[in-house]
Amino acid sequence: MPPILPDFSSSVKLKYVKLGYQYLVNHILTFLLLPTMAAIVIEVVRRPEQIVDLWQSLHFDLVQILFSSLLIVFVATVYVMSRPRQVFLVDYACFKPPVTCRVPFSTFMEHSTLLNHFDKKSVDFQMRILERSGLGEDTSLPPALHYIPPNPNMEDARAEAELVIFSAMDDLFRKTGLKPKDVDILIVNCSLFSPTPSLSAMVINKYKMRSNIRSFNLSGMGCSAGLISVDLARDLLQVHPNSNAVVVSTEIITPNWYAGNQRSMLLPNCLFRMGGAAILLSNRRRERSRAKYRLVHVVRTHKGADDRAYKCVYEEEDSSGKVGISLSKDLMAIAGEALKSNITTIGPLVLPASEQLLFLFTLIGRKVFNPKWKPYIPDFKQAFEHFCIHAGGRAVIDELEKNLQLSAEHVEASRMTLHRFGNTSSSSLWYELNYIESKGRMKRGDRVWQIAFGSGFKCNSAVWKCNRTIKALDGPWSDCIHKYPVHIPEVVKL
Repeated sequence: MPPILPDFSSSVKLKYVKLGYQYLVNHILTFLLLPTMAAIVIEVVRRPEQIVDLWQSLHFDLVQILFSSLLIVFVATVYVMSRPRQVFLVDYACFKPPVTCRVPFSTFMEHSTLLNHFDKKSVDFQMRILERSGLGEDTSLPPALHYIPPNPNMEDARAEAELVIFSAMDDLFRKTGLKPKDVDILIVNCSLFSPTPSLSAMVINKYKMRSNIRSFNLSGMGCSAGLISVDLARDLLQVHPNSNAVVVSTEIITPNWYAGNQRSMLLPNCLFRMGGAAILLSNRRRERSRAKYRLVHVVRTHKGADDRAYKCVYEEEDSSGKVGISLSKDLMAIAGEALKSNITTIGPLVLPASEQLLFLFTLIGRKVFNPKWKPYIPDFKQAFEHFCIHAGGRAVIDELEKNLQLSAEHVEASRMTLHRFGNTSSSSLWYELNYIESKGRMKRGDRVWQIAFGSGFKCNSAVWKCNRTIKALDGPWSDCIHKYPVHIPEVVKL
């Protein structure tokens, strides 16, 4: 009887084979250069007299040396002047809502029941949304929406904007020691509240900033506007040397409260909560030593908007008569297309050679041999230690966790931010980053990938590299970080 061959698929741990492949490919230049350098050193040691003769045979005159030196200085100067200026994230501050703005589920549902704006089906719909939302009991709504009935107006919206933005700005000035007169560039993004005078003008007037400050007010770009603002700040810092840029990201909830019975319009009432962040970016070299992060890449992707992008939710009735709630399949398809385009752009910039080769071989195989081959999903865990996924909703986080093959720890910051603060729109990424810092997980050299989704449908992302080990002692998580992570059930029965 012939000997039975061992089952290599079970006896050999394939993960170690993959690790070996990754190590070999990613260090191929080292493996090639070391033998070459060793051979050169051995040859020099064996025949030193030939090296001495070769050196003595070379003749240099003063003109050649001077010309060569000037050429080297000229090339070095052109290189230094033409390369992009480094942009540093010195520090940032997130708005922490006061306890008086807290809105537990019971309060939210009681107010919805007492109001005459909603019929019974709409009240039940909001309750089912909350049960499956992933939000916790400590999220906050602005003061104007705590009244019965709410009467949102321009004055209340301004009051919320002042509370959120000024609190974050004050905290940023305190943490960085920056003076308002030292701000060279100011960018404020708020999608749905765009008053006149603008929010950027409100900030300039409040802090008596310089009259020649370069200010920008961005609106109407959804939850991904925060990274669009960062990209704009980066471009401005490339052409304005020795400058400081402050980016303010927020969404004002007060004027956008919906009083009606259209299902898709009720969703923001349930998910969106108060939040905001102020970020200090700088291209000054002296800020390098104290800056938390260095901006590596910003990638912006915009897929063409159509009617599908605005279908937020739909209802299905199964055979048992129960109504289920989920994100529109069309919406998730558009989000997937935007994410795919973003990944295609950022992948070659950040992925190691081993992952790029696997992706290339799979792509060639699909084109040449078999179109039905399963596409290779790059392992982005090889490129990043931390992921900040926009906390827009539980379904968005679930989809990215599955499609990018991330672990529960990689998406922990996103889930816990959604639970503690709700969907704070463009500022959610900074609450997530502060969560990672507060947990003491951010080490020097770590790379962070921020992924934001917004209306349109946009997918923008930014890559940061940590300059120093960080342990955040203050911030929005300071009084509750010891409680997290918490278990978030699929359904919380109200």
